Amino acid sequence: MRHVPASIAAIALLAACGAAGDESNAATPKTDDKPFVTTVMADFDSPWAMTFLPDGRILVTEKDGRMLLVSADAKSRAPLDGIPAVDSAGQGALMDVVLHPKFAENRLVYFSFSEKGTGGKGVALARGVLVDGAKPALDKVTVIFRGTPYVDGDGHYSGRIAFAPDGHLFFTNGERQKFDPAQDPKATLGKVLRLNDDGTPAAGNPLTAKGFHPAVWSYGHRNLLGIAFDAQGNLWEQEMGPRHGDELNLILPGRNYGYPIVSNGDHYDGRPIPDHDTRPDLEAPKLFWNPAISPAGLMIYSGALFPAWQNSAFIGAMNAPGLVRVQLDGTNARKADQWDMDGQRIREVEQGPDGAVWLLEDGNRGSQGRLLRLTPKG
Repeated sequence: MRHVPASIAAIALLAACGAAGDESNAATPKTDDKPFVTTVMADFDSPWAMTFLPDGRILVTEKDGRMLLVSADAKSRAPLDGIPAVDSAGQGALMDVVLHPKFAENRLVYFSFSEKGTGGKGVALARGVLVDGAKPALDKVTVIFRGTPYVDGDGHYSGRIAFAPDGHLFFTNGERQKFDPAQDPKATLGKVLRLNDDGTPAAGNPLTAKGFHPAVWSYGHRNLLGIAFDAQGNLWEQEMGPRHGDELNLILPGRNYGYPIVSNGDHYDGRPIPDHDTRPDLEAPKLFWNPAISPAGLMIYSGALFPAWQNSAFIGAMNAPGLVRVQLDGTNARKADQWDMDGQRIREVEQGPDGAVWLLEDGNRGSQGRLLRLTPKG
């Protein structure tokens, strides 16, 4: 969730997106000799996401609805008051958390969560003002956007947040395991959304004139669990495929990414889904994984601590446990490394202020929920 010049971002987002290359399904190389040292910094209860404050402290969300303010050395923590009620059944959670680009001035924190509402359950986007002190809190918390419609079920909320270089807010809505909403122009489900920082649909979104919900930027997505801008202003997104076929996509305005019409995976009941190459009119992923890695979290590295990793995308893997590195080259991508992280499911990846890579383990299915810091060997 780094910020780059808006002029570069606009050019990159409008660039043409080609079909996935021949190496899309190539296995990610497994690197046995890790080039980093892993330090366990803390342990949490099913953590979901994190973000760093300017002073090095960390905000960490936990599945059941807690947001913690953690010291820079991770040795102390305090829960924040002011968090709304969270429906954490199934895949529900207190999910992503990011800072407003002008946080130093306005102290605004944005976060997403699953909740009950009219018609069932859905994902909400909220913001509040961080108040420090002996009892830290989020003050003036307001829900500024809700994915629609609310439906039954506990899956595929997505809820990832990223600020664009020009200040617009991008928000992901999963298709809630309902398939068809990803192609429904009136629903926000199965979409990447572009909003103003107050949660209203941004002007100039590419599909409004075609009858789509005015917030929609791209559509035909499944369960979008990572979104980030690279240094050139390209917007990248990763999502879980159905049964295999996990994707890394370059997100371009107005494009249809095909789900559930096409996928490089199949339905869980064994029914086949046509592959992306059968529909060249629909946007293909830059990379896909078959078998699945169950991607969660997306960070594009820009630090100096690991200079060889500049402009690499890092993805947490929850199915084939580990950390995946993808090398980006303009609007192209290639699989680079995958490291087994002691069999743990990695839920979140972030870059620390000093360029270290920080991970959150998922805390489910035997994973421990630890906060890990990766630094170079030697």
